[in-house]
Amino acid sequence: ERVFIHCFLDGRDTPPSSAADYVAALQTKIEEIGSGRIATVIGRYYAMDRDKRWERIQRAYDLLVSAVGARAQDPVKAIRESYQRGVTDEFVEPIVVTRDGDEPVATIHEGDAVIFFNFRPDRARQLTRALAIAGFDEFPITNRPALDFVCFSVYDVTFPLPVAFRTPKHQNILADVFARFSVENFRLAETEKYAHVTYFFNGGTEKEFRCEQRLLVPSSRLATYDLEPAMSAFQITNNVLRILDEGRTDIFIVNFANPDMVGHTGKLDKTIEACQYVDTCLGWITKAMRSARGMTLITADHGNAEQMIDPKTGQPQTAHTTNPVPFHLIDEASRGVKLREGGALEDVGPTMLGLLGIEKPVEMTGRDLREA
Repeated sequence: ERVFIHCFLDGRDTPPSSAADYVAALQTKIEEIGSGRIATVIGRYYAMDRDKRWERIQRAYDLLVSAVGARAQDPVKAIRESYQRGVTDEFVEPIVVTRDGDEPVATIHEGDAVIFFNFRPDRARQLTRALAIAGFDEFPITNRPALDFVCFSVYDVTFPLPVAFRTPKHQNILADVFARFSVENFRLAETEKYAHVTYFFNGGTEKEFRCEQRLLVPSSRLATYDLEPAMSAFQITNNVLRILDEGRTDIFIVNFANPDMVGHTGKLDKTIEACQYVDTCLGWITKAMRSARGMTLITADHGNAEQMIDPKTGQPQTAHTTNPVPFHLIDEASRGVKLREGGALEDVGPTMLGLLGIEKPVEMTGRDLREA
């Protein structure tokens, strides 16, 4: 009776109009076990922003704490009505589930125990700050309940909150090896992917390693990135070329967000445009690296832009794919070198170290992608 579920709808890593079926299945399970009720529904666009769009987080906060949103007795029906208005899962606006007329099923209030079930830190941090971290001031809060708040994983090492599953300690990741061998490395990305070249690349730790430098290029403040498919790719590229010319680093680790972030919108024409912008930027960087007698490695950690229509539903595909990704080695000194078949992401680090003449540590189970 006292368990309430606040649903954050996906629509990016799932088909864009699939949440109604998931919520219906959840309701069936609730009825089967006789415990729990759905209290609110909102799209991830609001509740799981990671780009400091605090006005979005405020809408989620006001829904959860103060029941600010459209009223609906049936959450599945309300989601389907959103579809009819052309609003897919990611963008579903705050819905307050009601009982006994207009009475909210539940809000988050003083003394509640809250478990945030999202395992990935970057999209859980902002809402966690608003709900549970003292001194939060990104938007005005008049109703701030004291909560027993549990993070599913380590969202931020500075959060004084209990954690259900702590991040395992990784030994001898690339950042460790670079530090040990004094390999200067420069990390660049725009806001949307900055965590990927820092926190995630460093094995889930916030700290900056020795020999590591960082540059954050701000992402444009847009509703969705199909409105500006170039994103911040040219600013990133200009910084790479400038730092290369200054001779300030041995290695660049760069993330271009465009194919993924624009691909998530499901807009084919804009995703093609996004890929063309990145292709132009990669061309400039590769040319500059060759002039500097450097080498360039180009890869991805998942697919997205290469499949824009879901073959099962015929709907726009907004989710990642599990398709193989390319790996390109552009290096004058490696002419004639062949790359082997059957590579995996675990092989990228050992390949980088091999090209640097550094023996990979035993903890790295991948293999050099170059054929012996």
